[in-house]
Amino acid sequence: MKQVTASTFKYGSLAFASIVALLPLLLIVFGAFKDYEEYVTTSPMAPPRNWLNFDNFVKAFVDGGMALAFVNTVFILAVATAGGVLTSAFAAYALDRFEFRGRKLVLGLFLLAALVPEVTTQVSTFQLIKGMGLYNTQWALIVLFMGTGIVSIYIFSQFIRALPQSLDEAAMIDGAGQVRIFFRIVLPNLKPAIATVVIIKGIAMYNEFYLPFLYLSDADLRPISTTLFAFKGQYGSQWEVICAGVILTIVPILVLFLFLQRYVYNGFTAGATK
Repeated sequence: MKQVTASTFKYGSLAFASIVALLPLLLIVFGAFKDYEEYVTTSPMAPPRNWLNFDNFVKAFVDGGMALAFVNTVFILAVATAGGVLTSAFAAYALDRFEFRGRKLVLGLFLLAALVPEVTTQVSTFQLIKGMGLYNTQWALIVLFMGTGIVSIYIFSQFIRALPQSLDEAAMIDGAGQVRIFFRIVLPNLKPAIATVVIIKGIAMYNEFYLPFLYLSDADLRPISTTLFAFKGQYGSQWEVICAGVILTIVPILVLFLFLQRYVYNGFTAGATK
């Protein structure tokens, strides 16, 4: 009896959580295929009469300038992700392979920085970016996104710790320096960790709204996340177009996640056991 009750509670809670998570997405899909008159006269829970009505998608993509926003997003993501992976791997390699004074202090500072709410540092960060002459340039976002996170360092550290140090020692006997050891031996063995960090940081950057909206006043420079906000002003009463824009925004990152999700699970699993 207890087992039946536990199973009922488990599957019931899973079903409830699934409904709560999927219901908003379902309403967006319904709204995206309705025209304006159907949207305002029918219930949000009512399916669209014509599933082949793609006018809202065309209007959101063309009038909203989503093509340029996708190009901006790809550029920012590519540069910031590559830089973020390298800085995180550098930091993890230095903290794991070298013994130096202040090593524990550096680790503590990374943990402390992770605990400080980002909003409390926005004033000083904004002044720093403006002082560097990066305000209203995409490099402001790239520099901020390249910042090393404690999660990325943790993932890289677990993989680097699993690599035998005899590889480093053999390379040093052959005359290799630390830079060459990192790029020729350590980094090629971090592919699962790199894939995990790329997905985690990529999704976070793709969905980021606050930083692009704060640092990019020129609408032509903004990524796709802020383009959706522009629909609110220009298409304030046309929610069916906004729903179509949301779907267009979700599709690329959803496809990327579905293809690479196993690397995320493998990366966290490996990090938990090594």
